[in-house]
Amino acid sequence: MQKSKKEIATEFLILCAKGKSQEAFVKFADNKFKHHNAYFKGDAETLMLAMEESAKENPNKIFEIKRALEDGDLAAVHSHIRQNPQELGAAVIHIFRFEADKIVELWDFGQPVPKNIINENGLF
Repeated sequence: MQKSKKEIATEFLILCAKGKSQEAFVKFADNKFKHHNAYFKGDAETLMLAMEESAKENPNKIFEIKRALEDGDLAAVHSHIRQNPQELGAAVIHIFRFEADKIVELWDFGQPVPKNIINENGLF
């Protein structure tokens, strides 16, 4: 059975968080892949290596998917990422654009989880 775009997006992120970004990119990213993270060049190789390095530097990373959405050729994943169990981490949203069943474009946005949250609804 064919996976949905939101299933592909979540599996891609889970693999990357576990330090298996090369596997994730080979399995799910198109050769036209590009991303829009302001801190890295826009190609797949640069982002993949940065994700691998992050996983090596933070072997106790905790990645929790809170929700995933799909609409046409887009999927979005809202998650809570902590580099280690002691930190509050960040709320992150990844938006994926697909062609067929391959990821061709990725946007990611993050907001640090503050120690004292004013909003009674929280981030998640």
